[in-house]
Amino acid sequence: MEEILILSGKGGTGKTTYTAAFSFFLDKNDIIVDCDVDAADMHIILEPIIEEEFDFYSGKDCEVIENKCTGCGICEENCNYNAIKVINDKAKINHIDCEHCLLCYRICPENAIKVKDALQGKYFISKARTENKLIHAKLNPGADNSGKLVSTIRTLAKKIAKKLNSELILIDGPPGVGCPVIASISGVKKVIFITEPTKSGIHDLMRVYELAKHFAVKSYVIINKATINKNLTEKIEKFCKENNIILLGKVPYDKKFYNALIEKKSIVEIDENYKKIFLKMWEGLLRG
Repeated sequence: MEEILILSGKGGTGKTTYTAAFSFFLDKNDIIVDCDVDAADMHIILEPIIEEEFDFYSGKDCEVIENKCTGCGICEENCNYNAIKVINDKAKINHIDCEHCLLCYRICPENAIKVKDALQGKYFISKARTENKLIHAKLNPGADNSGKLVSTIRTLAKKIAKKLNSELILIDGPPGVGCPVIASISGVKKVIFITEPTKSGIHDLMRVYELAKHFAVKSYVIINKATINKNLTEKIEKFCKENNIILLGKVPYDKKFYNALIEKKSIVEIDENYKKIFLKMWEGLLRG
């Protein structure tokens, strides 16, 4: 079983657009995973039907036991994050501002604060309209441990892939180089970087390539919107050549991509020429 990860050094370069397009070339038993748990959007294009839903718990959370709270204000005075306010003689915790340090639990003289496992989000097993299983998740706003959630859904995907005798898992990774990216890339055989010919695009490509090199992952590049700046496109090509990165393709800027997204479809569904272009890149990836 092979895992292929699609990454970008920053958001907005077309990473999910390309992952969704390639998903239409998968065998029916292959698995799709959306590891961009902070801003998951693969479901918008693939319109999955949720088959199973799970709560994701990670870390600890505090909760006020109202019938014990006297409203003394000690917790409010000592909270370094201004996450607790006494309202109507009862302490109230703002869980968005709370950093889960548990200080309030330790100093409450009435033992009116309890600690519980923190519900940080949900994850799902779904069936995409490509007929493939889609494993995806939703992290609560301001929640912690996105890297752990990524690891959780990747482990689940491998378990399902083994059960279905899948040959491939296609992963839409998060942008950047942080914890969720590290959780996405570990153990992967191939990574495709989606970049664009802008200064920030090139800078972030170099950052994420260094990360992939650290994990000894075979690297590929696709230049999206390649026609918007010829000089910077050539600079990306030079960078790929100097670092033995396989350039899978250069795709021009085209409003057809936006039109496809407006229709909640992939570009390969609405344009036969782009379907051939994407299929050629996909076959080059599988051969390489």
